[in-house]
Amino acid sequence: MKHIVLGTAGHIDHGKTSLIKYLTGVNTDRLKEEKLRGITIELGFAPLTLPSGQRVGIVDVPGHEKFVKNMVAGVGGIDLVLLTIAADEGVMPQTREHVEICSLLKIKNGLIVLTKVDMVDKEWLDLVEEDVEEYVKGTFLEGSPIIPISSVTGEGIPSLLIALEDLCHKVEERSSTGLLRLPVDRVFTMKGFGTVVTGTLSSGSLSLGQAVEIVPSRIETKVRGMQVHNEPAESVTAGLRTALNLQGIDKFSVKRGEVLISPGTIAPTALVDVYFEHLPSSPKPIKNRTRVRFHTGTSEILASILFFDRENLPPGEAAFARLKMEAPAVAMHRDKFIVRSYSPVYTIGGGEVLDSYPTKRKKFFKEILTDLDIFQKGKDEEIIRVHVRNSGFRGLNSRELQMRINISPSRLSTLLQGLMSRRELVRFDKDNLKVIHPKIYEDLAQTILDKIEKYHETNPMKEGISKEELKTKLPEELEVKLFNQALTRLTKSGKITGERNKLRLSDYATALSESQEEIQRSIIEIYSSEGLSPPVFKELVDRVSANVSEVRSILDMLVEKGILVKIKEEFFFHSDAIADLRVDLVAFLRENKEITISQFKDITKASRKYSTPLIEYFDKIRVTIRVGDKRILRESGN
Repeated sequence: MKHIVLGTAGHIDHGKTSLIKYLTGVNTDRLKEEKLRGITIELGFAPLTLPSGQRVGIVDVPGHEKFVKNMVAGVGGIDLVLLTIAADEGVMPQTREHVEICSLLKIKNGLIVLTKVDMVDKEWLDLVEEDVEEYVKGTFLEGSPIIPISSVTGEGIPSLLIALEDLCHKVEERSSTGLLRLPVDRVFTMKGFGTVVTGTLSSGSLSLGQAVEIVPSRIETKVRGMQVHNEPAESVTAGLRTALNLQGIDKFSVKRGEVLISPGTIAPTALVDVYFEHLPSSPKPIKNRTRVRFHTGTSEILASILFFDRENLPPGEAAFARLKMEAPAVAMHRDKFIVRSYSPVYTIGGGEVLDSYPTKRKKFFKEILTDLDIFQKGKDEEIIRVHVRNSGFRGLNSRELQMRINISPSRLSTLLQGLMSRRELVRFDKDNLKVIHPKIYEDLAQTILDKIEKYHETNPMKEGISKEELKTKLPEELEVKLFNQALTRLTKSGKITGERNKLRLSDYATALSESQEEIQRSIIEIYSSEGLSPPVFKELVDRVSANVSEVRSILDMLVEKGILVKIKEEFFFHSDAIADLRVDLVAFLRENKEITISQFKDITKASRKYSTPLIEYFDKIRVTIRVGDKRILRESGN
């Protein structure tokens, strides 16, 4: 059986609540103030069982202009609208505003009831019916049944029920395979149970005992109890109105406008790109950066509206726009929304969310408009490609894509597999199914090559750049997995090579002038012949008669090649001398278990000037470990 939610609409005192009470026996005006004033203020709810057995959840909305924001919160999750027009008054201001709101929310099906027919004669009723037929022309209600009824005498009720049965057949079943979202429309405390929230499950499914998160508040809780149509339930699926008893929170922890989701699945956003339709009935153009009231789901949030390609939007026109909200909201691709003016408050338009997490680009509005056109009209695969491209070097994983395109996980997985198999996306993280756009991937590879080439130009005597240093020259958002994968592919393709953790272009070789070659030979000879008592840096510079920077560069190059070993900033030794000393040191420690600095000095046959930094070097490379004034062999030492 389909899960269907019916919402009322219409001007104040046009008989919405009386009709619901006649149909269901439930007075949806439950508040003391509502009963005293005789008007609906808050949303009301009632279950209806049609003659066929079809269950319908009814949302009764207020008709007063002061409570239109409550009306918007109620109709956001409905499948059918029941527009009530009093036969003795006809079409009134809130009749028009409610129909405009339902049209902007893209509600497809509904019917019209002319209430209070017991208060007018047949001739007047015929005139009102003609007027209503004329009024709904061009709206989603054009051609819908117009049924005269009386909630006093019961006239027309059988016809109304038949019409509702017919409409239920037209309603498309909502998908329960998407992300769980239940916009909260009511919060109250029930004695003996605690906090209860109600709402219509807009997508996904929910089970008793399931962990949920309340966003934007970021509160995690569990579903302790669940009711559908006032009856206990074990689970609910998309399209059902439900009441949930939440564990361990008070009613002040959650409010209307928040959304129940599966923990960690949807991030709230304060910036959305949209397709905005300005109502023809709006009194004036909307200027850029106008402050408005943004309604989506059951929430109302203050926002500023920014048009990409114009300074204002006249009534009756539509455009792509960006909404900067003053508080975060849960808004996903293809969600419908309503915009009302800040003050005085009236409905001015609405539309469809296209990008819930837009790139914050100050320029390139033309590119943004192209992307939004794809988000509005394109296929899911096109939309995925654009989002991944816009993510740059950061890439997107399947959860992030799920938030952006709002389709079922299984369909997303199928689309991603197809895109990757055709090399339209590149996967770089198998665990999280994270992908990058191939154009961005090629840009990254070229950027890496450019950075290495520039390093060669500024460091001609060095063999190459370390992976760690290269990573610091790339964008911060670049993940290590993507970085390593790009390096692997560049190496396999023969464009770069690496030795001793140094990366260089494959066709690159260190270049020395004749004089530098001579300096290099002199340095190697000095360090080779003088073993463990070589000159310190300043002495070396004087001995080879070269400038400081040139000597430093050649020393660094010899260290990279493994010919010299750098112990400290001023101390270099030939690698053969260090290797021989290590063998002697390990042999001594295996025989004697420990060594003092004096004993080590005897092994080196060098002064304390050299022996102290040398033994500290062996500590550093984890051959020895210091215990008091002595050293012992580390277990890993050899």
